[in-house]
Amino acid sequence: MDIIIKLLEVAVWSGVAALGFGILFNIPKGTIVTVFVLGFFAGLIKFTLLKFDIHIVLSTFIAVFFVAIISIPTAHKIHHPPVVFCVPPVIPMIPGYFAYETVLSVMNFIFIEKDTVKRIALIDSIFSNGFTMFFILISITAGISLPLLLLRKSTVKKIEG
Repeated sequence: MDIIIKLLEVAVWSGVAALGFGILFNIPKGTIVTVFVLGFFAGLIKFTLLKFDIHIVLSTFIAVFFVAIISIPTAHKIHHPPVVFCVPPVIPMIPGYFAYETVLSVMNFIFIEKDTVKRIALIDSIFSNGFTMFFILISITAGISLPLLLLRKSTVKKIEG
């Protein structure tokens, strides 16, 4: 039961972050609740999958893909572009932690650490965090782009009709 509460808490904060980015990007007032709900479910999906030991890259991709798929018919019903619904919920998923750890390891490797063993550990950290960050960014890009490219306006109209 405790894990469900933690997942719901993280999902609420994901929705709040999505809402914050939506307000920052000046989304229409009529889309605020929808952006929050999409951010909530994106966070819920991502962190639930992480609890089941699904890799963060795949978890992020599935959550972003869900947001993009839901955004298309939602945008058609609410009469706003799908990007209004796709981008704000996805921005909190940008891998800031992995970027920070990569840059920190690079700085320590170049400027601070002289011990060979610790430098090798820093190289491992640079590549591990750097590639994780890179592939999370690729999964976000693919997760948003694929549904928007594959499901055009005419396809959505056929689905709803």
